[in-house]
Amino acid sequence: MNDNFYLIVGLGNPGKEYEGTRHNVGFALVEGLAKGWRADWELKKKFSSRIAQVERDGRKLVLCEPQTFMNLSGEAVQAVSDYYKLPAKQVLILVDDADLPLGTIRLRPDGSSGGHHGLESIEQHLGTRAYARLKIGIGRRATDGRQISGYVLGRFAADEKKVVAEVLGRASQQVECWLSAGVQEAMNKFNGAIRSDG
Repeated sequence: MNDNFYLIVGLGNPGKEYEGTRHNVGFALVEGLAKGWRADWELKKKFSSRIAQVERDGRKLVLCEPQTFMNLSGEAVQAVSDYYKLPAKQVLILVDDADLPLGTIRLRPDGSSGGHHGLESIEQHLGTRAYARLKIGIGRRATDGRQISGYVLGRFAADEKKVVAEVLGRASQQVECWLSAGVQEAMNKFNGAIRSDG
């Protein structure tokens, strides 16, 4: 087991029709990290995922975008973590959360799925809740109740896109902090609403 090896997974749905949807904000974040770290994506069929590998400050990182659709994300996460023999504590999931307002991020070391099908699948396949998850608030419409599939599969409005860009920037810093200083420090420094200078 290598303590300096980490798996960072962005959740979303594959395919052009889902690009830029609220549900794919985990994809957007992991793609931004890969771009910033100059990591190149490869489709790995054995993992049912797009994978990008990079070294940062002596740490090996595997970035992952499951290509399984959201509610089967655990299949891909289990395949990658088993292959690299990574314990759950060295896994970070980047995921949308409709129960958090847009503009808010929340890192947790573990916890329940909160009804999110991607997290449910990961918990089922890893057999534990003890993996870190960085939740990116996408909010919800008051009129939707619990039926939010149409909302999460919609795209951000023009005025929301500026907020999303700021959120992704702050969330990227939080991932860096998680890697360098651990989950507690990253939670203390970054959890909450972004401070907009605008």
